[in-house]
Amino acid sequence: MGFIKLIRPVNGLMMGVAVIVGASLVLANQFSTEAALNLLLGFVTAFTLTAASMAINDYCDREIDRINEPARPIPSGQVKPKEALIFTAFLAVVGLVAAAFTNRESLAVAVFSLATSLTYASKGKRTGLPGNFLVSACVATPFIYGSFAVGMGLNMKIVFFAVLAFLSNTGREVAKGIVDVEGDRKEGMMTIAVSHGEKVAAYVASAFFLSAVLLTVVPPLLNLVTVWFIPFVAVADLGFIGSAIMLIRDYSRSNARRVKNFVLVWMLFGMISFFAGTI
Repeated sequence: MGFIKLIRPVNGLMMGVAVIVGASLVLANQFSTEAALNLLLGFVTAFTLTAASMAINDYCDREIDRINEPARPIPSGQVKPKEALIFTAFLAVVGLVAAAFTNRESLAVAVFSLATSLTYASKGKRTGLPGNFLVSACVATPFIYGSFAVGMGLNMKIVFFAVLAFLSNTGREVAKGIVDVEGDRKEGMMTIAVSHGEKVAAYVASAFFLSAVLLTVVPPLLNLVTVWFIPFVAVADLGFIGSAIMLIRDYSRSNARRVKNFVLVWMLFGMISFFAGTI
């Protein structure tokens, strides 16, 4: 059970779905057996590399988590630090092998994503907003990976949706800094909440949420999606707007925790809207 908690499987599932969504944005009616196999491999890569990033992050954060999240697997003693490292290496190898069996472009994207995750866990998180950008780059990458996995490369639609994922997740990361402010301050983490206070962090997080909401009006205007995009993205947009209002009104640690959890739901609706927009 400790290892399951360590990898946060819901996060991995969302990244695996993001790969499929990314492919669906470019495939249209060109689906094939080879594409299906590559998407299966892509799902495995996204899930395992996300799980590896969660595990190495908890390893690097084990002292901070003794303060912020003492129930997590490593500080609670469910998983030993050395076991977390070995598990991280195993997951990373599985993800990279799956990417190698897909195609060279996919392997390159996978290596980039893993390197970014390791950079964040070891050094980037101490930098505050730049560290948040590293995490968000990893969250946006699966959309791009999905397109490469089916041999379609990049196009405007993929880039646009990757930017939306980047903005919304950056808001979540900034809000998460409010939740972790006590431990982060003691460990010298320069998050916005530590450097400028929880109120400023709440406004910055909300600004990222709302910027993502504003950008969602563009795909229908450019005919990048079908009408089915609208009802699902409307739910996501209302959720992000509501979360922004909640956070600005109450930027306490407990409420910021609620907001960051809600945002995962709105991001899921966002991915559903991307997929629905291809129908």
